[in-house]
Amino acid sequence: MSVEARIWHRTGNFTLDVAFDAPAGGVTALFGPSGAGKTSIVHALAGLTRPDRGRIVIAGTVVLDTDKNIFMPAERRRTGMVFQDARLFPHMSVENNLLFGWRRAPHPVGTDEIARLVRLLGLEPLLRRAPRNLSGGEKARVALGRALLAAPQLLLLDEPLASLDAERRQEILPWLERLRDIARLPMIYVSHAVDEVARLADKVVLLRQGRVVAQGSAFDLLTGLSNPSGVLLGALIDTVVVGPRPDGLTELAFDGGRLAALAWTQAGRSLRVRIAAEDILIARSEPQGISANNVLKAKVTALRFTETLADVELSAGAARLVARITAASAKRLELAPGTEIFAIIKSMAVDRGDA
Repeated sequence: MSVEARIWHRTGNFTLDVAFDAPAGGVTALFGPSGAGKTSIVHALAGLTRPDRGRIVIAGTVVLDTDKNIFMPAERRRTGMVFQDARLFPHMSVENNLLFGWRRAPHPVGTDEIARLVRLLGLEPLLRRAPRNLSGGEKARVALGRALLAAPQLLLLDEPLASLDAERRQEILPWLERLRDIARLPMIYVSHAVDEVARLADKVVLLRQGRVVAQGSAFDLLTGLSNPSGVLLGALIDTVVVGPRPDGLTELAFDGGRLAALAWTQAGRSLRVRIAAEDILIARSEPQGISANNVLKAKVTALRFTETLADVELSAGAARLVARITAASAKRLELAPGTEIFAIIKSMAVDRGDA
């Protein structure tokens, strides 16, 4: 494991008592309500606070071990930090803030890579500005660039997109996906936005009142009727882009079949998609002459009824989907675990998560 964390710390009436691991590559999301302890964990990992008890190992280096009186200060840890309030150096220009991160790197990247990152984050017109003249979203983008140019062993992101508008989120989220998939850099990601967590996270650590109540794959903790997060996304599916279809849509392949969706990216690329529970219809026989482009063979695995609604968990190959229909419809279709059905999904409902 690239990150090992065992932290116990009391602040006033709040006690943080957590233990979790983060893999060597990919995104581990800290997910839970306000006051659950997410930011306290990030501060402990960064060395900004010294826990009362615990042990933290980053990339094989012990940065905290209270039993052995080990505490590595923040400036010696190879962590890149991006917080909601950016924490830029007010006396430096945007360019010098970025170069501060670059100078911290043990093996700084070349000027071409700096220029690529500046273009990616839309920072070209901001390089000569002072932080006081930036918007909240601009500050967040500069902070992200500074952290990445430091070539960290661990990237800590504490709600980094909270102040960004939709256009900038659409620019940065795909880059974070590529970073997750290519760089093999462990990332700890904190967000209240379930769409961000669903799109980026490989692993989710679910927190409540300073405790870890569950941890595991994002597919297990964010979907399904028994998920402990209480979130019902409908479906979260990793696909591979097959390529364009003659009708202008893009074909995506996954273990349970194929989906048609709006064109987003080149063939061969991995793409995670979300489908809302309300956008999945159920038929007992294969439908004909309908406008929906996706009809998947699936099997009912579980049901949950409320007074008027029914959440129906389905399996399509290894993929898990949840459809939300009326309780009356579920009873009329005589749905039960093991029932073979057809799941109907509009191509417009297959969402890559841009919001």
